[in-house]
Amino acid sequence: MGAALTDIAGLDAHLIDCRACPRLVEWRETVAREKRASFRDETYWGRPVPGFGPADASLLIVGLAPAAHGANRTGRMFTGDRSGDFLYAALHAVGLASQPTATRIGDGLELFGVRITSPVHCAPPANKPTPQERDNCRHWLDAELRILQPGLRSVIVLGGFGWQSLLPVLDDAGWAVPRPRPKFGHGAHVELAGAERPLHLFGCYHVSQQNTFTGRLTPAMLESVLSDAARVAGLPRSPDERDARSI
Repeated sequence: MGAALTDIAGLDAHLIDCRACPRLVEWRETVAREKRASFRDETYWGRPVPGFGPADASLLIVGLAPAAHGANRTGRMFTGDRSGDFLYAALHAVGLASQPTATRIGDGLELFGVRITSPVHCAPPANKPTPQERDNCRHWLDAELRILQPGLRSVIVLGGFGWQSLLPVLDDAGWAVPRPRPKFGHGAHVELAGAERPLHLFGCYHVSQQNTFTGRLTPAMLESVLSDAARVAGLPRSPDERDARSI
């Protein structure tokens, strides 16, 4: 399997067949069979959800886990639920996505220099994976970081679970994580030294409905973090800038 995990396509092909966590396998498949009434005529994905975005992304966004009736239904990160609506609208607003909506695979959505992943790739009951499930899934994140590492410049972590999951992965990948480890917080920004170049790590409240409906996380707050991370990643912010760089 190691040879196949040297590129994103090989990684994704292996990941979607994973059955390492019995509780998550049972839950994701039960949800896919029973469905939500509003999606009763749809065929749910019901498998591990791979990352989404280009293999040469310079900005990585790390979430928590797929939503039961969002990515577990559609098969694409943050696609088909309110959290994704909030995230993709912000990505589009700052010039990092081709459109503000994400409804299904094949809907035309394209990310510009950004990839989205999570430390747990199966939908967990109550959106709460266990530490063991996080650890079981870690090798996928290790492999994804290794593939992205040559061009990666910045990472945005959505929420404390992702922050705590990612720090040891970054440390093992060769970036110098300070001791004691930096604490998560919205707007946190840490520059990690690396052998080739530094990596900028940003914290942002998760785009969960609990945060967005209460105003704890507003579009302006998310767009600000996205803009800062895109700037240090060297990403163009408009079609004109992208076209100029491709000449």
